[in-house]
Amino acid sequence: MSSTTTTMKEVKKDHIMIFPFMAQGHTIPLLHLATFLSTHHHLQVTIITTSGNAPSLRRHLPSSIHLSILPFPFSPLLPTGVESTDHLPSMDLHPIFTATTTHLRPHFHHLLHSLHLSNSLPLCIISDFFLGWTLDVCRLFSIPRLVFHGMSTFSMFICKSLFAHQPHSSDNELFQIPSAPPSLLLSRHQVPDTVLNSGDPTDPVTIFLSETGAADINSWGVIVNSFSFIEREYTKLFESFYQNGARAWLLGPFSLLSPQPQTQEDDDCLQWLDEKKKKKNSVIYVSFGTQTHVTVEQLEEVAAGLEAAEYEYLWVVRDASWWLPEREFLTGERGKIVRWAPQREVLQHEAVGGFVSHCGWNSVLESMVAGVPVLTWPMMAEQALNEKMIVDELGAGLRLRKVGADGVVKREEIKDGVRELMVGEKGKRVRMKMEELGRMAMEAVEDGGSSYKSLSELIEELQRCRTNGRDDDQGLEMEKVAIDANSLLEYQDCIKIS
Repeated sequence: MSSTTTTMKEVKKDHIMIFPFMAQGHTIPLLHLATFLSTHHHLQVTIITTSGNAPSLRRHLPSSIHLSILPFPFSPLLPTGVESTDHLPSMDLHPIFTATTTHLRPHFHHLLHSLHLSNSLPLCIISDFFLGWTLDVCRLFSIPRLVFHGMSTFSMFICKSLFAHQPHSSDNELFQIPSAPPSLLLSRHQVPDTVLNSGDPTDPVTIFLSETGAADINSWGVIVNSFSFIEREYTKLFESFYQNGARAWLLGPFSLLSPQPQTQEDDDCLQWLDEKKKKKNSVIYVSFGTQTHVTVEQLEEVAAGLEAAEYEYLWVVRDASWWLPEREFLTGERGKIVRWAPQREVLQHEAVGGFVSHCGWNSVLESMVAGVPVLTWPMMAEQALNEKMIVDELGAGLRLRKVGADGVVKREEIKDGVRELMVGEKGKRVRMKMEELGRMAMEAVEDGGSSYKSLSELIEELQRCRTNGRDDDQGLEMEKVAIDANSLLEYQDCIKIS
């Protein structure tokens, strides 16, 4: 009997739960990490999500990963059935969507309580920055909460420093970042809107970020989709904002941790590129991400600029109502327009030689891994900081510099930028640098690399934390988490484990 019990304990896997924010750019990196933890480190992994997001996640995950499905809270201010920011009709609804997710808290609480009753609490919970309310619930059960931002430590450090010190509130055209190297200068147009408005304590977004930021800096640690070679001193500067010696664990690039899922939508796009592969680096890839709204006027300028550049192009246009205007100089013969593309595979295709990008962090990393230089076009959030990192800090991209008085980038600027990136002297230099960074990224995740070692250290540290904490019954006070039987039964009716 004793021998059987010991054997069962030996084969029981450590359990990690991951709770992504309901947005494609936040979720996909964590799916890569989850897959690696399950298949390579042989951990039990559970993704917490909502019923509307579950089918998509299941298609992209191995069967070894479980889904814990919570009901998405009702809000009269959101369209019925929308459970991801990617499906919001307008990004103006983003604050309402984010606020609505806080009502997932009781369901999350019930989930952890049921796991406690079955003696199967996880080793840790990785949850998104926007889900800051998960910290207090994790603490009730003595579970370490690791926060995921989906950003580099470079951008995160700058945002935290700006939020805390407000150097951008001066009238200076350029200003320094407190604690940063003196060479790091920013202008106001590079500051994310949410930080730019943070001087107003009554602003609802500022209030939310202050509350979420407090949960952030008091978390056990931070999971970072990046690698040490490109972060340099900014990791330590970023960690200085955290309490109790919390560490930033650089484990990326996550896109290298799992295979790219293949879908039927891939075929046409990649077949078109296969027809161009005899001319290596001959195609320019253009994509502005999943959440950026591009005006019709800007789309027409992009179309004219790409045609005038005289390079073949693959362009992702998410506006289903827009196609190339029927004009003599916009024949579309050089390019292919698609509504979606398997970006990682596109960037790694030998025909692709440049990327016109909005500089979302996932896109930056994917271009880096592929060794494809970037023509930067930041549009929202921290994308201007990612541009600064890739262009000024790493020297692996070129800027689109001239924006018209109406906020539209003109066709001449697009044409010149594409030509310089593809065949100009500056383009050649940034291509060489990006190829070097790609090699460094590969080395980071390989056995013995910085990210590989960090992940092993993280798992070991969490195991020590469990042994010294929860197993010795030092944290959990059951009176704080007691749930009546009726409430638990109601919860079990609405939650499913798959």
